[in-house]
Amino acid sequence: MCARLLLTCDIHTRKRTKRILKEAGAKIVLGLDDICTAPIGGSGYNSKYGLLGSNKSTESKIKLFPQDCKQLVLDIQEQILKATGKHVEVMVYGDGAFKDPQGKIWELADPVVSPAFTDGLIGTPNELKLKYLADNDYANLSGEALRQAISESIKAKNGNLKGNMASQGTTPRQLTDLIGSLCDLTSGSGDKGTPIILIQGYFDNYTNE
Repeated sequence: MCARLLLTCDIHTRKRTKRILKEAGAKIVLGLDDICTAPIGGSGYNSKYGLLGSNKSTESKIKLFPQDCKQLVLDIQEQILKATGKHVEVMVYGDGAFKDPQGKIWELADPVVSPAFTDGLIGTPNELKLKYLADNDYANLSGEALRQAISESIKAKNGNLKGNMASQGTTPRQLTDLIGSLCDLTSGSGDKGTPIILIQGYFDNYTNE
């Protein structure tokens, strides 16, 4: 007899799991993202992710994954601009997206790395692979001539290198996943008490002085 009600507790494969269970005959399939999506008696909630990304706070309370924090990052960006004249990109981050090679721990237990970020962090890197250029396009060059040739290739690259062999092997991940992972590795979740991570030079390349 098929189960009539099933609760799935996986995170990034939850849609696939729900589909498989329903195709197998389950009548009602819920995930953690279907629980606590609306307030109950004044409780907290996350309309998009429910219990996904939540953490135990006390024996009777949990902390839900952040929501509605887009305005927060915009406000921080504006305040820094007013105070310093510098335009910076801002993001809220949680778990980084990486797997530990020794402990085999998959770090990303949150629904996404970043629930909110400024528009300058939308997209993926558009980079050339330097060792490909050095080993192939400019294999006959060395020293200053090689440096100049690689620099010219970087300056001349187009806005979309997808499919270009010289970009193969660069990381085709969202900028927020890459930068959020860097932030998580830096701040950790232990006793460092790091309130904010400042990253400089991330968007520089080989041609920047």
